[in-house]
Amino acid sequence: MSMNKAHRTLCSSRKWARLAEQRILPWALEGVELGEDVLELGPGYGANLRVLVERVPQLTALEIDGATARRLERDWGGRARILHGDASAMPLPDGGFSAVVCFTMLHHVPTSTLQDRLLAEAFRVLRPGGVFAGSDSQPTLPFRLLHLGDTMNVVGPEGFRARLTAAGFDDAVVDRDRRGHSIRFRARKR
Repeated sequence: MSMNKAHRTLCSSRKWARLAEQRILPWALEGVELGEDVLELGPGYGANLRVLVERVPQLTALEIDGATARRLERDWGGRARILHGDASAMPLPDGGFSAVVCFTMLHHVPTSTLQDRLLAEAFRVLRPGGVFAGSDSQPTLPFRLLHLGDTMNVVGPEGFRARLTAAGFDDAVVDRDRRGHSIRFRARKR
């Protein structure tokens, strides 16, 4: 799940951290009750993690890249539980979380099959009544240029609701931002 140098630079920047804090998370989580024990999938450089750690009593972050997970542990380990692992095969027990979230990371999962496994795993680790929520980018020219040489398997809004339902979720909602550059989603485990 590679990222080119320009992409890594952007995602580790203060500018991206501000964007996550001021626009991405407020829009993606509008009206979503996360509860007390939240799992973030694919925190990357921690832009979303640093916001979430202030909003929820317990935060766990699951990162696939070992070096990135170690960096997150160094920077945030005192405030969040950081795990190294694959979100399509989570090393976590069933029903442990009140919410599972992911932001601008699904397009880095290389195949639709692995994305669907991630959705099924998110469902598995949620407790009844829990919510799965997040956002992902849509293909614009700048987005495509930023992903040259990267893994880029975009999740379009068409059909994603059905994929969430197939993973077991109820009340799935998928919509676009007003410019069409991002989608947000939320679904519940009954």
